[in-house]
Amino acid sequence: MKKTEREECVLYDRECIGCMECEVCDLDESKVCDNCGKCLEIRDDAVIKIDKIIIDED
Repeated sequence: MKKTEREECVLYDRECIGCMECEVCDLDESKVCDNCGKCLEIRDDAVIKIDKIIIDED
């Protein structure tokens, strides 16, 4: 007889109990997560403000 390996919970420090809490959308608790990424706030571009430019005369 094989011993089945239990999965670890991704939210809590315990074995998975099948509660499916990890599948709930962080932005809308009535929705199952569809991996849209809106909760991650990932930007496609970045902006850097330049205060001054220093030119070495040597």
